[in-house]
Amino acid sequence: MRQRLLIVVLLLAAAGLIAALVLIPRIGRPTTLSGYVEGEPLYLASPVSGSVAQMNVQRGDRVAGGQKLFVVDPRQLSAQTAQAKAEVTAAQAQATDARKGARPVELAVYDANIAAAEARARDADAALRRVKILADKGIYAPARLDDARAEADAARAQVAAARRQRDAAALGQREDQIRAADSRVAEAQAGLSAAAARLTDIAPSAPGAARVEDVFFQKGEWAAANQPVLSLLPDDRIKLRFFVPERSLAAYAPGKTVRFSCDGCATGLTAKITYIAPRSEFTPPVIYSREARDRLVYLVEALPSARLNPGTPVDVVPLDVRK
Repeated sequence: MRQRLLIVVLLLAAAGLIAALVLIPRIGRPTTLSGYVEGEPLYLASPVSGSVAQMNVQRGDRVAGGQKLFVVDPRQLSAQTAQAKAEVTAAQAQATDARKGARPVELAVYDANIAAAEARARDADAALRRVKILADKGIYAPARLDDARAEADAARAQVAAARRQRDAAALGQREDQIRAADSRVAEAQAGLSAAAARLTDIAPSAPGAARVEDVFFQKGEWAAANQPVLSLLPDDRIKLRFFVPERSLAAYAPGKTVRFSCDGCATGLTAKITYIAPRSEFTPPVIYSREARDRLVYLVEALPSARLNPGTPVDVVPLDVRK
């Protein structure tokens, strides 16, 4: 009888202990929100294929903004840049020549045209004088005189036009040729800018303070175009990711600051909220716990005030929904 009573008491005690372990954490609000540190790597590549001529960093190095990371064989792009510079020089020379005016040989052609127009004008004037004498005597009709006068006026107009063409050529006012030459200069300069940009792309710099996460190609190895040569983990792409219960979401907004802690980290760490997910989700397995089980939560991202290692678990102090 006593043994049965002892067994019943032990069973009741075990049941009470299990109930306490399961139910007590559900009572009240958790004191921290679970989360982790996430890093978004930045992959740097070359737009052209080639062997890696220089590798200036190693995995795990800290780099500053603007620091040169690697160089892919620049000989091909250097030749293209030199060719583009030569094309710019040639186009500029053509534009300058177009503004100088016609050469003596070209001016001789204009002079010949003027002489021919003047000869026609003299003939037309002489014909006009003869027709006028005969018209005054009544031999020619007045209409014949009008025709001779029109031919003389047209011949003088041709002389004036030929002289204007010669003056324009001598002064370098060949507008169509000048515009075409200027267009060729602009086109050549655009090609030079593109070649210089490609030459810069094969020797990229760090966009900001970062840590070299991995190096995929070493000096002398062949890297295909647009294939990552190394990956960086920029300081501004390391963030906290934690999950806020649905009932407490109103306390969180981009720009607000949260306090958090992690094992082995300094005290008093803070992070500024940058993103709140627009949709709720069930608690992810990575932060599964009895306190968070079977609850709808919202993902929140925040930039920490200190450099942390991705994957580090963190505990975030909840914000008061009443504030």
